[in-house]
Amino acid sequence: MAEGSGAVRADAMTAYVALLRAVNVGGTGKLPMAELKRMCEAAGFTEVRTYIASGNVVFRSRLREAAVKTALEQAMAAYAGKPVGVLVRNADEIAAVLSANPYAEALGNRVVAIFLDQAPPEELGIAGQRDERIARGTRELYVHYGDGMADSKLRIRAAAAGTARNMNTIAKLAEMARSLDKG
Repeated sequence: MAEGSGAVRADAMTAYVALLRAVNVGGTGKLPMAELKRMCEAAGFTEVRTYIASGNVVFRSRLREAAVKTALEQAMAAYAGKPVGVLVRNADEIAAVLSANPYAEALGNRVVAIFLDQAPPEELGIAGQRDERIARGTRELYVHYGDGMADSKLRIRAAAAGTARNMNTIAKLAEMARSLDKG
């Protein structure tokens, strides 16, 4: 099937990274990673691997991105009893997020990519900004927290439905996805 045909299935297996929003963060959205792995396998995904307990999962599927997202959102809603945001990228896209980091000189734990479903809008709705630097990506926002995130008051309205991962985590997820993509 041609790319962009809108079809649910692709011709070949694709390595994906799925990032769940607000899972196992600050005492909310408890989800054991073994359960996340089981849900992914039940959805037909193969070679499922999770990374740290914050809702990161890497797998292969013949489904296109939109169908992967829908399958995971439905499984998560059934499990949690409420909607759980899921952001999906293929192996090339997650690698591109890492390589496009405009703050590569900074420590990986001081820079996050906030993953979005669409390109960031012109008006981000920023409040509470101090020394943080913000840059747009393809479907993400990059934020460099100069003094760290602990005391930051930064709020970005355009990122409310997104989910953030630091560059160290993104590097590991890109590596995991690349290893599946070669398989």
